[in-house]
Amino acid sequence: MHVSTLWQKCASKPFGKWFFSKAVCWKAPYFGSIQPLFEVLEPGRAVVSMRKRRAVQNHIGTVHAIAMCNLAEIAGGTMMEASLPKTMRWLPKGMTVRYLKKATTTVRCEAISTEIGHSEARDVIVRATIRDADNTIVCEADITIYVSPKPNHQANKA
Repeated sequence: MHVSTLWQKCASKPFGKWFFSKAVCWKAPYFGSIQPLFEVLEPGRAVVSMRKRRAVQNHIGTVHAIAMCNLAEIAGGTMMEASLPKTMRWLPKGMTVRYLKKATTTVRCEAISTEIGHSEARDVIVRATIRDADNTIVCEADITIYVSPKPNHQANKA
């Protein structure tokens, strides 16, 4: 089942967003370490939160920088998966991160891209902005994602 179809089926149901978040982590198990919760998933935009808890804290008691990178990546990647047509695929190539303030609370990441509606191979930049409970930006990431036609769809064009 495509990720956007699963989201549409789950999002409005009781515990649906929790179930969807668990399903994404089942497909990509590493992200389970941050226990993300999807709040919004639509073409070009995703909002995902992460509770501040011991497992994501560093030695000074703030949210660990790499936990925020994981949050940015799951938000950006899942948004890309939900946004692209089924004839396209994506692969993260890199991420430039700016840590702006200590994250002392639960955080929310909004991942946005306006460059999705094309069918040729190219790099797409997804901007992920992470805010604390006071809506202060604590981290920003620019995720470079390579999108291209799926190989079987390229062969059909020839």
